[in-house]
Amino acid sequence: MANILIVFASDYGSTRKMAEALAEGVQSAGGTALVKEAEAATLDDLVAADGIALGSPVHMGGMDWRVKKFIDSHCSAAWMKNLLVGKAGAVFASGSGFGNGGGGVELTMLGMLTNLAELGLVILPLSKHLGGYAKAGLQWGPYGRAHNEDLSPKGLDDSQLEAARAHGANLARLAETLKNNKVFA
Repeated sequence: MANILIVFASDYGSTRKMAEALAEGVQSAGGTALVKEAEAATLDDLVAADGIALGSPVHMGGMDWRVKKFIDSHCSAAWMKNLLVGKAGAVFASGSGFGNGGGGVELTMLGMLTNLAELGLVILPLSKHLGGYAKAGLQWGPYGRAHNEDLSPKGLDDSQLEAARAHGANLARLAETLKNNKVFA
């Protein structure tokens, strides 16, 4: 059974809902999910996990400062000692943007993915065949459009959370496959 750490920051509650949906997916695949706000997650949480998911609202085209602080504060120690190499990694984000733009969601996801790759994690994409992809997915991971076109908050509906659940289940499966296997020589 894979242990998955889901680290996130949330402003209006949408990224939290996505984190909870990811956790539901992890559990549906037989894994255990530990959901923590970025400011509460620790190096010990990272090391104990078989897989890690980072989630952030989009802030000015990038990740939330709390997620970045978590990465800078805890992941550097893991990187120095190669403590996370070969584990599974994934990302998710929520946000908005004028019109139907993502407001920088791809850049936010890529920023988080870059950090996971630097740590030596095996990156899980979000396949377009999964339920929820058409409404709330990008190849990088689930995306919850949490605001209307005029930027007023609207929250997320269940169909938007479907992609997050599928991603969580696949992350648990990948982490279980990688667990106790040396991927990188």
